[in-house]
Amino acid sequence: MKVLITGSQGQLGKELLKNIPNDIEVIPTDRETFNLLDLNNCREFIFNNKPDWIINAAAFTAVDLAEDEKEKAMLINSEAPTEIAKALKKTGGKLLHISTDFVFDGKSNIPYKVDVEPNPINIYGKSKLLGENGIKNVLQDNNQYIILRTSWVMGSEGNNFAKTMVKLLKIKDKISVVYDQIGCMTSSKYLSIICWLIIQKDITKNIYNQKIFHWTDAGVSSWFDIATAIGELSFNLNLLKKPAKVIPILSENFPTKAKRPKFSLLDCSATKDVLNIENNYWRFSLLEILQELKSKNFLM
Repeated sequence: MKVLITGSQGQLGKELLKNIPNDIEVIPTDRETFNLLDLNNCREFIFNNKPDWIINAAAFTAVDLAEDEKEKAMLINSEAPTEIAKALKKTGGKLLHISTDFVFDGKSNIPYKVDVEPNPINIYGKSKLLGENGIKNVLQDNNQYIILRTSWVMGSEGNNFAKTMVKLLKIKDKISVVYDQIGCMTSSKYLSIICWLIIQKDITKNIYNQKIFHWTDAGVSSWFDIATAIGELSFNLNLLKKPAKVIPILSENFPTKAKRPKFSLLDCSATKDVLNIENNYWRFSLLEILQELKSKNFLM
């Protein structure tokens, strides 16, 4: 089986490359070989290589910057996935598209199931939802796609909250982190394993007859909880000698250009049932990430 990975140099892409199953031939791509800003390039690459699956792990993920660069965000997150779907409809290949909790408005008080109506509150979320809808409109009559929503992705690869916090906790005396945005982190390592399971088991046909699934680590937290845990675990691992104090603050005291959902916990029950797997508790995943950073001499 031949699988094309977009964004192979991003944090999820690198984990996908680390965890390739034995029976998979991978075509890793980056901005040079598969430029999502050049739709003709994307189409031709797909027609020339004819992958059995594409994992679309590439995206415009700079949430605040998307407010200023709306056209670019829309092109990468909406138009490009739609064009990928059109190409795959012709070649017969299948698409695993990575999406986000930011398609929801955050007004719920229970985890979002896949059938809850999305209502994004920022440009990034709107662009990702348009990408989802574009894929569905093109491939709705075919068993050719899965959309996998996730949230707060972190790992030892790429740029993410965990690595940023470790750096800040080392150089600052104290840092302020919001405590009124609730969700759950996702280990990029375990997310990559789920992606490969989806492809190996080909869940485009499943007992729920659905094409959208959710995956995060288990549990619930705020960004403050995660930052505090990073300081505590990093100290225990001797990654940090004296972590900065973490101060909880309200979102209104940390203004950002883009609004964030106050609650974006995702219900992963259908994914667990279909794949017959349990998700890892977020603190266990965080510990693994920090252990990997230590083994790489991060901050040394």
